[in-house]
Amino acid sequence: MSVKELFDLKGKVAIVTGSSKGIGKAIAEALAEYGAHVVVSSRSQEAVDAVADEFKAKGLETIGIACHVGDEEQRKALIDKTVNHYGGVDILINNAATNPVYAPLEGVDDPVFDKIMDVNVKACFSFAKLCFPYMKEKKKGSIINIASVEGLKPNMGLGLYGVSKAALIMLTKSQASEWGKYGIRTNAICPGLIKTKFSQALWSNEQLMKQVEHHLPLRRAAEPIEMAGLAVYLASDASSYTTGAILNADGGHMLT
Repeated sequence: MSVKELFDLKGKVAIVTGSSKGIGKAIAEALAEYGAHVVVSSRSQEAVDAVADEFKAKGLETIGIACHVGDEEQRKALIDKTVNHYGGVDILINNAATNPVYAPLEGVDDPVFDKIMDVNVKACFSFAKLCFPYMKEKKKGSIINIASVEGLKPNMGLGLYGVSKAALIMLTKSQASEWGKYGIRTNAICPGLIKTKFSQALWSNEQLMKQVEHHLPLRRAAEPIEMAGLAVYLASDASSYTTGAILNADGGHMLT
């Protein structure tokens, strides 16, 4: 088998949460371009249908299934609908996340804490468990958690978000350790500053961007598509001996 063939995802079924825009959309499109059957998901059915139609117009195999990842019943429904339509799940991309506050820890109340943890950690744990039986049966599967450099190094104003991503990183390692014997690999991608709607408050801040351009080795924020190559690698057989990896795509942020 050639190296090129190792990246082939033909016939694989992939679920990408939070994929109606930003990093999730870029990853979903990349997986579909490499042959995967991709389930585009976010809270709005209208939004996922629009993305699915866009992908289909390019000849890609995809469907849109709405899901609020913080809702247990909707999580179950997403997996059930995927299995009913495509017959299983081979790749799970836990990309959906939330960060409703930009404040020091003392400025965050309990309901916000619960919301961040429910979406950024519990949902990822739940989705993996729901996909586990299908991957275990095939003795093969790839789970990719989209964490963040904020889970590796604290940043003022993003403390609780960082806590949630640190938890997701440890969840990644724990799943890799426990589920490797079933042929299931779990890895994490830690993006730095990416130009998405989610992080717009950061990259649209002129003063902050001057600091980024001065201190960051690559001197710029990234585009969502720059996260897609890592996802294709981790989803495919090209990474068949990679599990428990925490891969930074941060422009050198962790060096500063």
